[in-house]
Amino acid sequence: MLKENDMLINEKVNQSVSILREFGIDCWVTFVRETALNGDPILPFLVDSALTWHSAFIITASGRKIAIVGKYDRQSVEDLSVYDQVLDFVEGINEVFLKTMRSLNPKSIAINFSKESESCDGLTHGMYLTLMELLSEAGMQDRVVSAEQVISAVRQRKSPYEIRLMKSAVRSAETILSEAGRFIKPGKTEAEVAEFMQKRVKHMGLDLAWDPKVCPSVFTGPDTAGAHYNPTKRVVKRGQILNIDFGVKVKGYCSDLQRTYYILNKGETRAPAEVQRGFDTIVRSIEESRKAINIGVQGVGVDKVARDIITAAGYPEFPHGLGHQVGRFAHDGTALLGPAWEKYAEKPFVPIEENMVFTIEPRLPVHERGIATVEEMVIVRKSGAEFISRPQRKLILIH
Repeated sequence: MLKENDMLINEKVNQSVSILREFGIDCWVTFVRETALNGDPILPFLVDSALTWHSAFIITASGRKIAIVGKYDRQSVEDLSVYDQVLDFVEGINEVFLKTMRSLNPKSIAINFSKESESCDGLTHGMYLTLMELLSEAGMQDRVVSAEQVISAVRQRKSPYEIRLMKSAVRSAETILSEAGRFIKPGKTEAEVAEFMQKRVKHMGLDLAWDPKVCPSVFTGPDTAGAHYNPTKRVVKRGQILNIDFGVKVKGYCSDLQRTYYILNKGETRAPAEVQRGFDTIVRSIEESRKAINIGVQGVGVDKVARDIITAAGYPEFPHGLGHQVGRFAHDGTALLGPAWEKYAEKPFVPIEENMVFTIEPRLPVHERGIATVEEMVIVRKSGAEFISRPQRKLILIH
């Protein structure tokens, strides 16, 4: 019986065959070496162990699945029971690779480079040059295309198993965020809140979804460095807003959530009107942009829905995209819910597909109080986007 991770690899490798057919690409080659040091982001979908020597994973639209690896890596790849052939070498990959490619003789060969998407750009420049030399020797250098379409589809079209793992990661993160709400008190520091949450992650046997220096990010009050800065010794004060940006990883799959808390002043039983108004504006922008997410829609339009609500309420534009995909990484995939800004290139114009998982995370400043921001996760279905997080619709009040 296959292990869970092996089942996932089988699922995604077989999925890639139909994706190649869909895009009319004959062959997809992933070419790597010393992957523990410098691995391709797509590699966990193809193999479950590090590879030392030059290795090639070749998948064709006809359904052929071939792995070429160093002698000592062969058994672990064979154990996956996904590749029709696992070929090995000792002195060098060239001979077996050329023989294989000449036998396949594909009309088009997708390789892992992309100007637009970091998740599809796993082929280093040196490996690109090496691969092109090999393909030139085979007379196939003119058949090369970017694998961006293929890799994007493999990453973003989440399978039922992937979705189950992500839902588990979301529920675990929500549990810890709820516990953090009971831990937060005036006089605690950002760093103390973060340390409490990291201890809970360890106790639950989970992994953090990103760098421990900034997972969680805890930022309180006005004029903070924001969500991508490490928690500091800044003290939680009454009359201010506190935010937490946090996620955990379950069996390789991430959650990414943000929650907003208000620290009540003595004598207060509810947040001041300006704090509540800012929070309510965020909640409304999330709900309306969620409704705008549908198959075939471009992310730039969804981003505009939230951006327009926030600016119409008199707040400045949030200085980032509305939402990103989530998967094996907290920031994963190509399509983006974002504006037409230079740094996002073509990502906001990639059509939304079924089973993509996105965050929705607008923000706005509340004068002298801090930042109102909530981050939810949704999955795209035929009928539209559904929350997979339990949306924060009420401001969390800390006494």
